[in-house]
Amino acid sequence: MRFARTIAGMVLLALGVPALLAGAGLWLAAGHADPDGGFGARFEPVRTPARAVLVTDVDALLRTDLPVARTGQARLHLTARDDHGPVFLGLAPADEVRRWLADVPHSTVRRVAVTRGPLPVDLDPATAGDGVAVPLAQPFWVREGIGSLEWSPAELGGRSLSLVVMRVDGADGLDLRMRGELRAGWFPGLAWALLTGGTLVVVLAVVVLLRPLRPREVVFVVEPDQVPVLAGRLGVTSLSGLGRQPGPASRPERHLVAVGSGTHGRTRAAIAPPPGRCPDDQD
Repeated sequence: MRFARTIAGMVLLALGVPALLAGAGLWLAAGHADPDGGFGARFEPVRTPARAVLVTDVDALLRTDLPVARTGQARLHLTARDDHGPVFLGLAPADEVRRWLADVPHSTVRRVAVTRGPLPVDLDPATAGDGVAVPLAQPFWVREGIGSLEWSPAELGGRSLSLVVMRVDGADGLDLRMRGELRAGWFPGLAWALLTGGTLVVVLAVVVLLRPLRPREVVFVVEPDQVPVLAGRLGVTSLSGLGRQPGPASRPERHLVAVGSGTHGRTRAAIAPPPGRCPDDQD
């Protein structure tokens, strides 16, 4: 029983402690949310002589750098502009975008690091080419916008979509200033649920591990015809006399026995009568 309780307590601790730590981390992160509940961050300026900035696979980028954006009903909102004003942002199937930008100079985003402060964007060098592309004339966009773009990654998850950022007229030379915002309504609720559940599980684990065990009671079931045999084995006349202290009348009488024998085979009392007076003492 003690072994089973120890195992159960350790399992509860293994479940409760990570949940408690995760809830505490989410609760601290929720304290940095915007007044509307979103989490916003600026990107470092993106400068390239190319005509477009391309994220080849948006879902793969989020899976690596921001996996929380792919869960539930979370929504991403991007805003972008350069020195000439708002720029075009669009999501389209990756194979369509690859063919469209085959001869158009573009820079590919390799990674976006999620850190404190402005988010750094790693770009590959611009590709060579002399093609011109105007984004507004293309029919393959799944989501598109001028200056801003919003979508739910969970709704488009599993699809290979590319993100394209470029000037509306398709001119070369980009000096982008971008900002991203993640809105997840389930975030505060999940934080409190993990905190509450983790605390309860840890408390239950402590109770299971530290609660003292009750002494075990052993009950013997004896057939009626076996009662005299059991009483005889226990040295009592009946089982109803178990636990009673014998009274004076029932105590056995003790006698002193001889501890040795005489030279002629006669027994000698253990305690002899007091010796008589010596003849000299009679005078």
